[in-house]
Amino acid sequence: MNYDLKLEFQLSAPPEKVLQLLTDAVLIRKWSGSEGSVDNKEGGAVTMFDGWATGRVLKTGTNELAYTWSTTDWAEGTPPTEVHYLLKKQDGGTLVSVSHTGFVTEEEMKSHRSGWTDYFFDPMEDYIMIFEQN
Repeated sequence: MNYDLKLEFQLSAPPEKVLQLLTDAVLIRKWSGSEGSVDNKEGGAVTMFDGWATGRVLKTGTNELAYTWSTTDWAEGTPPTEVHYLLKKQDGGTLVSVSHTGFVTEEEMKSHRSGWTDYFFDPMEDYIMIFEQN
């Protein structure tokens, strides 16, 4: 049995900026405080949080991004999960719909649910509010 997450986050930057924040290595370092990069083309390498998470880009576009996701915490042989983002302009910012699918355990799915908020989108919004709002 696989476990799936579906989450939504409202960010106060336009979709094109959010896509940059999700893919640009310099910006990822600024909002996350750790090394990360997304080679934003199909098959491109993904690394986040100083190599804790890795994957490959499955799909990219002007308002979407999808990649595989595996962490160094997972047992060897654990299949990667998939992360899909859909960006929609809304209320002067962006509604980000995140679908993270394929977790092997409910515990890992629940851990990632809080992780998306605590380590990804809250710090990203803090960065936007401090540095991107001119």
